[in-house]
Amino acid sequence: MNKETMRIIFMGSAEFACPSLESLWKADFVELVGIVCQPERPSGRRLEISKCPVDRYASACNLPVLRPEKVNARENIDALRALKPDLIVVVAYGQILRREILALPPKGCVNLHASLLPKYRGAAPIQWAIANGEKVTGVTAMFMNEKMDAGDIIAREEEQIAPDDTAKTLGRRLCARGSGLLLKTMEMIARDGAPRFRQDEALVTFAPMLKKQDGLLDWNKPAQELENRIRAFQSWPVCFFILNGKKVNVLRGRVEPGCGKEAGALVDARGEGPLIQCGENALRLLEVQPEGKKPMSGSAFLCGNKMAVGEKLA
Repeated sequence: MNKETMRIIFMGSAEFACPSLESLWKADFVELVGIVCQPERPSGRRLEISKCPVDRYASACNLPVLRPEKVNARENIDALRALKPDLIVVVAYGQILRREILALPPKGCVNLHASLLPKYRGAAPIQWAIANGEKVTGVTAMFMNEKMDAGDIIAREEEQIAPDDTAKTLGRRLCARGSGLLLKTMEMIARDGAPRFRQDEALVTFAPMLKKQDGLLDWNKPAQELENRIRAFQSWPVCFFILNGKKVNVLRGRVEPGCGKEAGALVDARGEGPLIQCGENALRLLEVQPEGKKPMSGSAFLCGNKMAVGEKLA
């Protein structure tokens, strides 16, 4: 059966969505009738107004862009309806779609999510998969419904999580894998051959939006759990501890055997960086960034900060 040309509205904002947008733009059976993304916002230290990654990509390709502050507002729903889409595709957009938009395209709304649903529904699936020590994650294409990430699954693909993966490195691979899966999904829908599998609600886990406080290192936890969090939250919110009333970000760590001291106690103040006793094993701080300073090695941090073995960190 030949593929039907589809009029598609693409909704996305983050860098993760750009390869998916590119794959659809290059597909000969897709007509992109509108790109919907977040409005321009202040960013960077100077808080200069800038476009989101999808907006920059779409503008460079001369694609029509809409930037609604509230996509579910009546005037924006009318604008989407006027585009007469066959399908709406959503990838890392940042706004929840209400029933009226979900019911607008005859072929439905499809979302690409960066986890193996029903695991890790929510805003930060890549980060929480690493933080929780998962060995495998992946991407899922699904038909959307009114509940968050709870629609019928069309297809999934797995991706291994390497021991040294950060959210950034894993995100790049999921980004590429997701764009390929999305294109396959579009081809199935264009042929009216896309399957639907209900999610098993008994297997649901969540990946809530990250908060700054998620980065605070709790030395009572196992060292491996803390090392996972350091890698998961390296870009944001960044893991940290308090020393002498000031915040110290931890950018890289390594698990080593502990010595039975109280959790949070300094075990070793030599070599590659401070070694901190945790609830299980110890964590060597290999790269840190003290408040108001540039990132530095753990050994350089030791040179500039007097720390005594047995000293307790907050």
